[in-house]
Amino acid sequence: MKTKTQLLLDIWAEARTRLQKQMDLISPEDLGKKLGESPNSIGFLLRHLADVELLFGKNVFGSPDIKVIAKTVIDKKDTGEWTELAALQRYVDEAGESLKEIIAQQKEEDWEKEIHTQEFGTKTLAEAFARIVSHTAYHTGQIAILQKYGHV
Repeated sequence: MKTKTQLLLDIWAEARTRLQKQMDLISPEDLGKKLGESPNSIGFLLRHLADVELLFGKNVFGSPDIKVIAKTVIDKKDTGEWTELAALQRYVDEAGESLKEIIAQQKEEDWEKEIHTQEFGTKTLAEAFARIVSHTAYHTGQIAILQKYGHV
């Protein structure tokens, strides 16, 4: 029988496959795609996903090893600078691996401890974890729509 940590790690890995499948379809020319007057491009959303995953590892899981300057969270808008696909791919991969390692380090009892964040209040670590899974899935869906229907 799997532990809670193993099950949640499986959930994270499965949820992250959708993002990886999208990454495999994106060309450098796609990074600037937006829908109409929407504010965010594919490049911005990829950077944002990785920024938030790293912030989550640092602030929610309390990992002292994570160093992150979350430009998309600081700027709060697409500045048009996220145009290098290889660099974005490395950053997205780094964020995913960092969070995967942190999840794997959790003890069974950690998932039931309460944490408090300004963004979503008091939750158990397991409930908070659902936020990062849904955040990544939400923006991956946006990326898929921009990939299909967006224009530079």
